[in-house]
Amino acid sequence: MSFEVEQKYRVTDPAEVRRLFAQLGAEDGGTVVQVDAYYAHPGRDFAATDEALRIRRVGKENFITYKGPKLDATTKTRREIEFDFAAGDLGAERCDQLLQALGFRRVAEVLKSRQLSHLRRGKHSIELAVDEVREVGSFVELEISVEQESELDAARAAIAAAASELGLEDVERRGYLEMLLAP
Repeated sequence: MSFEVEQKYRVTDPAEVRRLFAQLGAEDGGTVVQVDAYYAHPGRDFAATDEALRIRRVGKENFITYKGPKLDATTKTRREIEFDFAAGDLGAERCDQLLQALGFRRVAEVLKSRQLSHLRRGKHSIELAVDEVREVGSFVELEISVEQESELDAARAAIAAAASELGLEDVERRGYLEMLLAP
């Protein structure tokens, strides 16, 4: 089992944040476009249970991801199960058809351009992402993946320290889907 420790911040000047990443010694990981199709469960309300199921497309690559409920009140720490499946349009279409045949309903699509960087802090590799999300805005996400629950506190502390170094303060705990669907 794997855990994702993540904190998201709303930003007004993404270029300035990328400059700060470079000043801290972050390695540039390039830019990707991610298209996330989110699904509603046929028997429970994912909004109420704070869960998510999505198909993510990055170029020709496809991934299916389940995200469990948040595990604490300050970060977006949650259990995550993700794996890739058949690449290309046909693979994504077939996975979508499978989910819908099982009663899942496609809710919305989140489109984002993500500029990735990686920052090493102690034993942690922090993924830094500057996200431009269509119809939602500009954000920075700091993320560490850990395998053991016993590693969560150290990962949270590493993210808080990196956020402090970057001067990030405007925390956003909602996911992009939740923000997109908000009235």
